Amino acid sequence: MARLFGTDGVRGLANRDLTAALAMDLSVAAARVLGERGAFKGHRPVAVVGRDPRASGEFLEAAVVAGLASSGVDVLRLGVLPTPAVAHLTHELDADLGVMLSASHNPAPDNGIKFFDRSGHKLADEIEDRIEARLGEVWDPPTGAGVGRVREAHGAVEQYVAHLLSTVPVSLDGLRVVVDCANGASSDVAPEALRRAGAEVFTIGTAPDGLNINSGCGSTHLEALQKAVREHGADVGIANDGDADRCLAVTATGEVVDGDQIMAILALDLRESGALAADTVVATVMSNLGFKLAMREAGITVVETAVGDRYVLEAMKEGGFGFGGEQSGHVIMLDHATTGDGVLTGLHLLAAMVRRGRPLDELTKVMTRLPQVLINVKDVDKDRAKTSPELAEAVAAAEEGLGDTGRVLIRPSGTEPMVRVMVEAASEDQARSVAEHLAGVVRSALG
Repeated sequence: MARLFGTDGVRGLANRDLTAALAMDLSVAAARVLGERGAFKGHRPVAVVGRDPRASGEFLEAAVVAGLASSGVDVLRLGVLPTPAVAHLTHELDADLGVMLSASHNPAPDNGIKFFDRSGHKLADEIEDRIEARLGEVWDPPTGAGVGRVREAHGAVEQYVAHLLSTVPVSLDGLRVVVDCANGASSDVAPEALRRAGAEVFTIGTAPDGLNINSGCGSTHLEALQKAVREHGADVGIANDGDADRCLAVTATGEVVDGDQIMAILALDLRESGALAADTVVATVMSNLGFKLAMREAGITVVETAVGDRYVLEAMKEGGFGFGGEQSGHVIMLDHATTGDGVLTGLHLLAAMVRRGRPLDELTKVMTRLPQVLINVKDVDKDRAKTSPELAEAVAAAEEGLGDTGRVLIRPSGTEPMVRVMVEAASEDQARSVAEHLAGVVRSALG
């Protein structure tokens, strides 16, 4: 059977794949595993639970709270908050466990559950495997005074906003900003933090109704933000996704600024202030070659990982690095957060604009984004992608032809019978030509 936990918790169609029964079972199993590992030794355990505004989050939150309390864990309900806020408050409130209900950038019918340890980091794979193995076990639950108690965590939004503001080095006074909160978890937090940081703020995607999260808005649908920036004559637009662990941006003229460009700007800003640990950035293999070339030219080392913010964070912790992220907009600033934080990233991007006294479109010129073409080749034997001599020969020939001005990445999908072919080149036409040729080789060699 496939592993229940993915790279970002347990996720699926709410009330079909992710049911109330499964949510309760996961919470019970998590409490039991952590208890047996000694995480609760010597004190009464406490968990914090937050969610994004999806309609299904209401019944799933009830199931999670019931599972934890029935296992003897006291529960603080945080309400609707971004994923990074739940991670931060898990540590800040001295809780033993944090739980977030969200499917991030997925549409409203989906939902997910992710767990954080007492330091605010995602649980290790080994602990998730133990939780999964304990699902449905018969056990002896506590009774009487042994059951957990449930209460509201008042002031959670204010505590998180205060934390965000404490990290911003300059006032954002004078900046006109449009923020798109994807009708998601940052709908209250992001506008409040930006206003209190000094910016003049216009909002879209801040009216969640439980069903409109990520619907035509947020970091996966930037058209509304581009239009709003132009209409308001704003200096910049900031977009989060449903749980606000991502940030993308839009310039005053409506040009999209992706995660690679944001990382390049912030890496140089951090290095200039002496805050870039080991002059190193951690990025994934999907980061644009233009980003890597810009960092090399600036004397900044790039450490590459597999795709997924989990792997970026692992490399950061192992190497003692403080900054990293993904092209998708997950940016991790370990000096201030334990996970990707879209609101934090947006604040620091705006602070970089103020500190340098330059508009965002000028700051993006620190890197030249090379044309990138991605083709998904479906219904092939992805397991042979790394061993096929025919494919290896075609890739080698393509790389030789591209030279230093391009690259090839062949990546089997983690969840589907599909191979992703990504090519970067000096021109769009060249990238597409090479990608289509390699996609044909994948079909003939692995089909």
